Amino acid sequence: MSDGAATRPPLLARLVDLRAGEGPALVWSWAYIFAILASYYMLRPIRDQMGIAGGLENLPWLFLATLLGMLALNLPFAWLVKRLPRARFVPLTYRFFAGNIILFAVAIYCAGPDGAVWVGRVFFVWLSIFNLFVVSIFWATIVDVFSTEQGKRLFGFIAAGATLGAISGSAVTATLASHVPTWALLIAAALLLEVAVFAMRGLARLSERLHEVPSARAVETIGGSTFAGIRRTFASPYLLNIALFLLLFSITSTFLYFEQAGIAKRSFPDRAAQTAFFASVDLAVNLLTLGVQLFLTGRITKAIGVGPTLALLPAASVLGFAALAVSPSLFAIVGFQVLRRAGNFAIARPVREVLFTVVPREDRYKAKAFIDTVVYRTGDQIGAWSFAGLGALGLSGAVAIVAVPLSLAWLLNSLWLGRAQVRRQAEAEGDPLSAPPAGTDTGTAASSRAAPGGP
Repeated sequence: MSDGAATRPPLLARLVDLRAGEGPALVWSWAYIFAILASYYMLRPIRDQMGIAGGLENLPWLFLATLLGMLALNLPFAWLVKRLPRARFVPLTYRFFAGNIILFAVAIYCAGPDGAVWVGRVFFVWLSIFNLFVVSIFWATIVDVFSTEQGKRLFGFIAAGATLGAISGSAVTATLASHVPTWALLIAAALLLEVAVFAMRGLARLSERLHEVPSARAVETIGGSTFAGIRRTFASPYLLNIALFLLLFSITSTFLYFEQAGIAKRSFPDRAAQTAFFASVDLAVNLLTLGVQLFLTGRITKAIGVGPTLALLPAASVLGFAALAVSPSLFAIVGFQVLRRAGNFAIARPVREVLFTVVPREDRYKAKAFIDTVVYRTGDQIGAWSFAGLGALGLSGAVAIVAVPLSLAWLLNSLWLGRAQVRRQAEAEGDPLSAPPAGTDTGTAASSRAAPGGP
């Protein structure tokens, strides 16, 4: 047994392969993502209820507005990344969103019955933008701090901090939604973002001791072009396939979201009951996610590798949508939704972040932000309007059938990404036997060797 293993706390040793010096960084990472997800999950059930209140027929338009909002926000964010160091642009982004939450709390407090519908629609769009940006920035920071090898061991366990935050936020809203004014829940969610800023700064101070990352990293500007995230995504087959992975996930997730929203509206006519229902589903998802993250994610990735681990979620989606095509029911849809979302949070999401450890630092913030926000919401759009179009044609029951071949394509994409990640990591570490053949895209992998903090 190594000296690092001998000094591990017994409980952590059973849960995660923790090495010497990594404990404090793991604690700060947990506090960071816990605060973000607790904030979001306090707000998510409120958003879902407001989406229903605005009319299910308007949801595709809200998804379109969300995509436009993502496009509008990406360029200012890329400009911040270009001009400011991480120690400044990350807190500025979180405080911008916290200020937005305060404004929504005031609007909800002041709005009458007629105004509340429009405030709800704007809030639906805003939160759908908020959640992707704040989580994407968290993972970009984590990828910037931890190495590829550390990511394979620790990202699943770090994601458990997100799940605990989500459980806490869901539980608070599910318990208090009928007793506490909505604006009060929003104020609490805004305060949690300040906790996230504090934890991010604590983590940044430890980056040097983790894997010889320069301590100046947090105060160095990343530079580059404002449009680099878009340009580099489409120029690199590797980044483009990561975008395809997220696009296919988003399309199929939207199919399930609309089915769940319709069931909630038919089953729970009372608004408070709808909010509590959504919060309860979130709570079930996160309880299952936590168990997988604590005990299985790292072990699965270590045992079968990145590609097969990524392929687990699309493989489950093939089976789940096939089952829904044969026998759609309330139990089947909610059960599949819980299992699928838990699989994403517990396995696919942390393992997907490992893919970004073999790209240059600029791509970790710019291309990643573009993929995690604009590409994701583009998938929402395709899913929302496809769902609406099939419904208009009287083919609502065909949604699950359409999702099966999409999930199969997603499965093949996952396996390709796993092989590409292994090649890029081997090339970055100087293994010529694992380098990609001539003619393949090696620009991103090659530049990751020269980029600060490359594996």
